[in-house]
Amino acid sequence: MDLHGFLKALARRWLTVAVCLALAIGAAVVVTACSTAVYEARTQLFVATHTGEDTTQLSQGQSFSQARVQSYAAIVPTRQVAGPVVRELKLRTTPEELTSRITAEAPLNTVLINITVRDTDPERAANVVNAVAASFSAVVERLETPMPDQAAAREQDAPDPVSPVSLGVTQYAVAPADPVSPRPLLNLAGGALAGLLLAAGLVVLRETLDTTLKTSQALSELTGLPGLGAIPYDKSAPAQPLITADSHSQRAEAFRKLRTNLQFAQVDDRPRIIMVTSSVPGEGKTSTSVNLALSLAEAGVSTCLVDADLRRPCVARTFGLVQDAGLTTVLIGQARVEEVMQQVGNGLSVLAGGAVPPNPTELLASARMNEVLHDLANRYEAVIVDTAPLLPVADTLGLASLAQGTLLVVRASKTSRDQVRTATDALERVGGRVLGTVFNMAVPPKGDRYGTYGAYGELPSPRLSAHQKEATVADLAGEK
Repeated sequence: MDLHGFLKALARRWLTVAVCLALAIGAAVVVTACSTAVYEARTQLFVATHTGEDTTQLSQGQSFSQARVQSYAAIVPTRQVAGPVVRELKLRTTPEELTSRITAEAPLNTVLINITVRDTDPERAANVVNAVAASFSAVVERLETPMPDQAAAREQDAPDPVSPVSLGVTQYAVAPADPVSPRPLLNLAGGALAGLLLAAGLVVLRETLDTTLKTSQALSELTGLPGLGAIPYDKSAPAQPLITADSHSQRAEAFRKLRTNLQFAQVDDRPRIIMVTSSVPGEGKTSTSVNLALSLAEAGVSTCLVDADLRRPCVARTFGLVQDAGLTTVLIGQARVEEVMQQVGNGLSVLAGGAVPPNPTELLASARMNEVLHDLANRYEAVIVDTAPLLPVADTLGLASLAQGTLLVVRASKTSRDQVRTATDALERVGGRVLGTVFNMAVPPKGDRYGTYGAYGELPSPRLSAHQKEATVADLAGEK
């Protein structure tokens, strides 16, 4: 999936993106509200050495301090330093727990040590870090003080040994005004980022697992067949399945476009017997058959619609016609075609399915069925045959060789690639001539300015200048 396809998938799955964002941001808000505020206090120590005024001694003392300061920083978060602080401030905690809230760092090439303490109370954080600095200074100076020589100790005038280093506070800690945790804006930004990443992952996963066809272009690339029509989704179609001559909705115009494309698709060898089928049930093949036949009749083409779906015939019910007499009645020789043919508006002739037979596959592949179709083709300019789906039953495959062309209806976001591929391969194996595909219930792209017929045929009113208006009024007055 390239970037363009990924962005289109995100736009198509906008509800998933919105839900993930809402959940992630909501979780960030809850975590922020439930978190305890933590304050951070900091102090800084300077490590000095006791040297004389000689420049060489000063340089050696500076190098000594820099060499030892990294080791000093590791001593700060220890029990030896934290224990006196707990006793001095009478803290309700253990030295081990206090050491977990103490951090120390020594910047390179410096003799500075930064000590930080975190606490839920800002005043206590400042007091603790200052006490830690004092306790740490005492520990370091005690560790650096050399042990007295026993021989020198026996001399009465021997001086007491002193530490070669001393630690001084350069910056005492004060109570912080703002907590370092939680950070609402950072948490919200992190929640939004996490929501976007979660949504992107879910969209990629769904697009990978979802093998249905989303666009007519993808359908054409899969089958290599021309896309003769894309019928947009219309929520009012179940209540009003039939288009009318005076209708200019997107759906009605799409069927008229299908009619035109079908008429010009095979100019040199125009088929008269056109079979309409689909891979699986529920793709809208009957609706396509009925409205295509109505569109042809509306254009003045003598059209006959045949219901050859002998397992679930729906054409008669769609028009409100008689179902019991029709194609099966003719095939078994109980009536002639003209005796059971029914008429609907716009000059459309309908041959209903008739009674449901026990052997529809044999009837549709019979020589009698071939005779009926060719008889109808001699009487009408177009014979539209509504058939059963290809994959569940074998009825349509036997009829495909009798038709002069086939339209394959594919429902958007429902029919899988494997189903379409299997259906086209089956038609090719029996020698069926596939004219093209009809992409049904497609969602029109947003911002499609040409999706509705509107007032395209209406010319705008001309704008007249003031002089022209006066001349027009004068002409009308002269006519009166």
